Amino acid sequence: MSDERAAIATPSNHGARLTRLRQSLAESGLDGLLVSALPNVRYLTGFSGSNALVVVTPTDCVLLTDFRYATQVKTEVAREVRVVIETSSLWTRLWQELQALPGTKVLAFESAHVTHQDAARFLDASSDGSRWLWRPAINLVEVLREVKDADELDRIRRAVRIAEVALAATLPQVHVGMTELAVAGILEKELRRSGSEGFPFETIIAAGARSALPHARASTNVIAKGDLLLIDFGAIHAGYCSDLTRTVVVGAAPTAKQLEVHTAVREANGSASALVRAGMRGRDADALARDYIQRLGYGDAFGHSLGHGIGLEVHESPRVAKTAESPLPAGSVVTIEPGIYLEGWGGVRIEDDVVLTSEGPHVLSSFDRTLLQLG
Repeated sequence: MSDERAAIATPSNHGARLTRLRQSLAESGLDGLLVSALPNVRYLTGFSGSNALVVVTPTDCVLLTDFRYATQVKTEVAREVRVVIETSSLWTRLWQELQALPGTKVLAFESAHVTHQDAARFLDASSDGSRWLWRPAINLVEVLREVKDADELDRIRRAVRIAEVALAATLPQVHVGMTELAVAGILEKELRRSGSEGFPFETIIAAGARSALPHARASTNVIAKGDLLLIDFGAIHAGYCSDLTRTVVVGAAPTAKQLEVHTAVREANGSASALVRAGMRGRDADALARDYIQRLGYGDAFGHSLGHGIGLEVHESPRVAKTAESPLPAGSVVTIEPGIYLEGWGGVRIEDDVVLTSEGPHVLSSFDRTLLQLG
């Protein structure tokens, strides 16, 4: 069996992605990039395995992985990528492949994704890595990933739909006396039943006063009559994520205070989702919701950013935060998730996924945003 295999893949956008990356490398004066972050590997090559290194040069793209994936690469990896199956050390094989690539002297590595131990390989005179001039690089691929192509947008839309179907199936099963963990179990079962490949992050289920914890973990806390229940979760379709949050009340009609806070968050969500625009700085998009919540007197209770990009990772660029200066590009998909959290009382968050087109924003998620009463 040969250790190099021609990739067999359906037509894809990977060639265009590699072209854009090569343009960035040329502008940065680099002869190539070593890609080790698995989401970036998948973005550039289509490979979804757990062990890989990729080298991109002006004339070649080489994927190194191990024997476990010898069959998988045949159906996943783009035809523009040369695959090498290594039965021993990927790093040892990397040096061999680099020697065979012409004109590769100055190379970059992904400094945000390389351990100190691996970074030492580039400078250690006892290893072949010291033969090249290595430069740390940040976000060379991540910046490209901000702008989604049509295939990526379709995958995110389907991930949103899976999440909404699962939530619709879960809510009728929720009642007073259940634990947060039990609700999480039902929701995750429905996500799988609806077609989710997994869970992009640990499902957040928080009831009563615990709903004031923005990133609470589901616990043995029992849902009481009249509790707010915050549900933050996502689905994965073909590697791409969705991220949704809804807040409901269980076992009783909502109180005036619950309605007041929920209405404030819902209106902030709706306004920001309608007004966010491509080209707007992340901080200005954040202000669309933050300023409204501030005017209502809840500014100190909204402590996190308004949103973040989603795609192959549930948290990726661009940022929608009060410190984010970079503009939001057309084609990016971001979350809009304002919240109000009152310690000892509870919290409300409503989160939607929004694609920023050249014509304006398009909200991908459509699940009911009113304060639903369960049970």
